[in-house]
Amino acid sequence: MENKRLCKSRNDRIIAGVCGGIAEYFNWDPTIVRLVFIFCGVGILAYIIAAVVMPDSPYL
Repeated sequence: MENKRLCKSRNDRIIAGVCGGIAEYFNWDPTIVRLVFIFCGVGILAYIIAAVVMPDSPYL
């Protein structure tokens, strides 16, 4: 059984890797996650909070 953790992506990052990390965790397309952040009201504040709270991925 795989032990998954929600972490910022090191491979698929544009600003801080939050959307890339969410996409890796749920096995989704990162572009879809970015569009949801932009258009569905999740917003900049949630992204900033996630960038501060989420740890960096231990994998390169």
